[in-house]
Amino acid sequence: MTPRQPAYSDEPTRVQQLIGEFLTGQSGTSVGADGLDVRLTAGADAKDDCAVYDLSSPMSLVVGSDYVRGPKFVLYEMGLLSGFDIGYYLAVANVSDIAAMGATPIGVLSVVRYPHEVDDAEFQEVIAGIHQGCTDCGTLNVGGDIGNAERIILSATAFGVCKPGSALMRSGARPGDLLCVTGPCGLLGAAVAYFPKRDTFEKGLPEEVERRLLDGWRRPRARVAEGRILGAKAYATACQDTSDGLKATIEQITQASGVGFRVVEEDVPVEPAVGMVADLMGVEPLALSMSASSDFQLAFTLDPGKLEKCRAEFDLAGLEFHVIGEATGTGRAESVNHLGAVRPLPGVAWKHQKSDISLLATGRVEE
Repeated sequence: MTPRQPAYSDEPTRVQQLIGEFLTGQSGTSVGADGLDVRLTAGADAKDDCAVYDLSSPMSLVVGSDYVRGPKFVLYEMGLLSGFDIGYYLAVANVSDIAAMGATPIGVLSVVRYPHEVDDAEFQEVIAGIHQGCTDCGTLNVGGDIGNAERIILSATAFGVCKPGSALMRSGARPGDLLCVTGPCGLLGAAVAYFPKRDTFEKGLPEEVERRLLDGWRRPRARVAEGRILGAKAYATACQDTSDGLKATIEQITQASGVGFRVVEEDVPVEPAVGMVADLMGVEPLALSMSASSDFQLAFTLDPGKLEKCRAEFDLAGLEFHVIGEATGTGRAESVNHLGAVRPLPGVAWKHQKSDISLLATGRVEE
């Protein structure tokens, strides 16, 4: 039997025949929320140069752009992530920034560049992942750009809207505010620390734990619902997603707001899978949990007087958050344990180092 030859097509054909199913029925869709009247007049299905939105009420437009990865997307190159997975991740990574501003996402523009050897099926798989990621975030992929490059390169821009003056910033935290996070961090960083070095550990992790680590990359979640609650009711005084890791996020809010933070170590949630990777690496679980990682939790500050009402609204929506510390006037981000010992925040923040996450977590950093 003759093996099937990969199918290739030119770019117009790829758009028309391969991804048309992901772009249909967009034009005329209402994409606003929270009393904001936003209509996608011309979506990707209009096949024009740009998407067109009609904005019929006063609102703030929130725009964020994130290049995800080209070379060195290590888990993809190891064959542990599919084209669908990295497309999905691209959409969620960009919508997460909109969520962190307390806004409602109204669209994503994607840029997909790929080498000549990527055939039609592989290309369609990436676009399908972007489409599904947008769908799960409650928004649409309204167009963008495709074309050739030396490797898979993914970038996107997400758009959102919120009521004027309600966008959440990093700069609003005040001494006495509670520091909160919507869930455990470090899962994606732990996956990158574990899989490339899996054969060097004395024993591997159980299959279900490995699956949990990969699922963090395969199906991340942008905290859109959480962000909308925090923004619409003005609960959060400052907010940021944890896509650089929890330590980096706290330090960035520290700098932007001109406050300090005292984190209670026992109150920081640690994902069990992260703890198991930390044990294999011989590092502190809390340090790995707070180190560089591409999680999309929300870290935010909250007036203590609003804690009860905010908690009740999260509970009603089936959501949760953890209080992990409070803002201080010291200008320093530090942690304290149950014995009262104070130290700088554990772990290593992402600052565009050359080192991989396994070195970042242990502090052996190559700048």
